[in-house]
Amino acid sequence: MSYEYEGRPGPRLDVPAGATDTHMHIYEPEYAMAPSALLAPPDGKLEDYKKVQQRLSLERVVIVQPTTYGTDNSCTLDAMAKIGDSARGVVAVDTTASDQDLQELTAKGITGIRFHMLPGGALPWDILPEMAARVHNFGWHVQLQLDGQELPDHIDVIRNLPCPLVIDHVGKFLEPVPVSDDIFQMMLGLVENGAWVKLSAAYETSKIGPPDFDDVGSLAKAFVAAAPERMLWASNWPHPGQDPRPDDSVLMDTLLDWVDSDALRHKILVDNPAKLYGF
Repeated sequence: MSYEYEGRPGPRLDVPAGATDTHMHIYEPEYAMAPSALLAPPDGKLEDYKKVQQRLSLERVVIVQPTTYGTDNSCTLDAMAKIGDSARGVVAVDTTASDQDLQELTAKGITGIRFHMLPGGALPWDILPEMAARVHNFGWHVQLQLDGQELPDHIDVIRNLPCPLVIDHVGKFLEPVPVSDDIFQMMLGLVENGAWVKLSAAYETSKIGPPDFDDVGSLAKAFVAAAPERMLWASNWPHPGQDPRPDDSVLMDTLLDWVDSDALRHKILVDNPAKLYGF
């Protein structure tokens, strides 16, 4: 399948130079699914993502290891190598990885370890403290995706992580909650104390839908107000499990509603990812 929005208008937002997509996936047909995977690989070839980059005026990208490939990071690493220095990566590695392995991954542009704590994820909760401590030695962060409602069950471990924490997809509350909700306030406290947030994939949880996904958008606005210097934007391309797929331009334009100035949008699209991922 070719990129379905090719040829359609790009975003209304004036995308600044150096803009970064901080969360997307590459799937190529020659790589095998992991036994633990629940999601068959969608169409997500690098050649099609390059069309997305051009349409959205994106210059930098962070490729995130998809659950489809488990802890075999080959597809992610190969795509990064093809893109070059404008790419960084987040991978799934378990306790079998040696320090030499982590050093080699760091040299290839890996900056984070992914803990996807929904069905099909490759890494369990019980190795999070150990792996967070180990990757911290290499300057990595922990990228965490969970149903936001489960945060209280793991808050003590999360609060004590030694490395930076990046929270996926506006907290990924599978049932959107109001800003006043106690669990959201707990997550907001993490952000106020140093966690980062990806303003992404609102379509996965919103009950209202595009263009502004107002139920998820209210949470995004609270995060932006609390820590604009640690907000990130991401496409989540190729939108695994979504049929039809959302229009990436609409997702970029959520920043026109969620963020109230060009200066802050520049921070979110350019400055913040440059700091976190070392561009």
